[in-house]
Amino acid sequence: MHIVRPKDPNYAARLAEASSSGSLFDPLIEQRTREIVEAVRDRGDAALLELTLRFDGADLAADQLAVTASELMNASLKADDSLRSAVGDAHKNIARFAQKSRRKGWWTTNSHGAAVAEKFDPYHRVGIYIPGGTAPLVSTALMTITLAQVAGCREIVVCTPCGRDGAINPALLFAARVGGATEIYRAGGAQAIAALAIGTSTIRRVQKVFGPGNAYVVAAKRLLFGHVSVDLLPGPSEVCVLADDSADPRYAAADLLAQAEHGSGHERVWLVTPSARILKAVESEIRRQLPKLARREFIRGVLDTNAWLIQVPDLAAGVELVNRLAPEHCELMLRDSCTVADLILTAGALFLGNYSPTVLGDYVAGPSHTLPTGGAGVSFAGLTVDQFQRRTSVVEYGKPALRKALKTVAKFATIEGLDAHGRSAEIRVRA
Repeated sequence: MHIVRPKDPNYAARLAEASSSGSLFDPLIEQRTREIVEAVRDRGDAALLELTLRFDGADLAADQLAVTASELMNASLKADDSLRSAVGDAHKNIARFAQKSRRKGWWTTNSHGAAVAEKFDPYHRVGIYIPGGTAPLVSTALMTITLAQVAGCREIVVCTPCGRDGAINPALLFAARVGGATEIYRAGGAQAIAALAIGTSTIRRVQKVFGPGNAYVVAAKRLLFGHVSVDLLPGPSEVCVLADDSADPRYAAADLLAQAEHGSGHERVWLVTPSARILKAVESEIRRQLPKLARREFIRGVLDTNAWLIQVPDLAAGVELVNRLAPEHCELMLRDSCTVADLILTAGALFLGNYSPTVLGDYVAGPSHTLPTGGAGVSFAGLTVDQFQRRTSVVEYGKPALRKALKTVAKFATIEGLDAHGRSAEIRVRA
């Protein structure tokens, strides 16, 4: 773990290191990803199958990429009552939250008396990436696919890695079916993003790509922006705990360990506190709790490279640092979390108080856990249902309204030297 204190001679430099963009702009990852994208672009299914064999160890034919209806049915039959209950509970909260934030059309009149409006239509065909790796992210299936379902997308195309035997975790398939997936393919990594964005013989291209992933998935979304619309840049998981001396160090340590356990090695965790006592207590709690965790070897890798315990001079400096970090998840373990929440402007999601661990947002609270990482929170917000809706502006003028606008139109056309523009309006009034 990196321990940083204000008295350190290189304090400012250490803070800059702690707030670096991580793997988001790694040139080596970008170059490797570019090669993958170009392979899928040039050779379609053949490249997709070769890359699936190389990275996932699954030797598939093109007609084995799609998950069949019978596989989905078998996954549903395997779902026990506890899984059905958990998936149903989370799906209900996610759908309810999405319903509240879905955008609705409106209209008004402008100064000429013309009708102007916005309408919001669901994308017809969307692609959703569900990471695989060392843990089946059943929750991610619900946190993404459900939003497309609520928005009304007719074709919801899911890509997710398979095991060496070609199988996909049945609990993940069950959740994807509950969420509303219409097509599911055994494809992972940057090659899956390329297939969704460009299209292959088996996987038809989509209008927009959604979903989190590892550093290569994020790089692929960046490289393919323009070929397809993308949601945001949600990469390896992050959490920042901003704590004062009212925080319980056991809880803070547990939450840092939880976000470090995903397994990619690129996860990042920060504790920011003005309290030397809290910093020392959290460090001790991490060392005490770690040996009891099943995925402790994955966690140790993150703690060695990307875990930061930072003491700041005061709470105001802590808020400033958090806004520099732009963390995916930000927990405010403070006496006055609600007031400080108004000052945090770059976090993907906020969790207030000692009893709001990030895991609630990961699984059941309602807002999607697909959030910006790697500093992207400065510019991006988390995934919301309106990102599955396509906005269109609408304009309707009648002749009286057009006549009122003509003088202004003519002036702009004259200034810009575009006489055909002006004439296209004038011809209607003079007719």
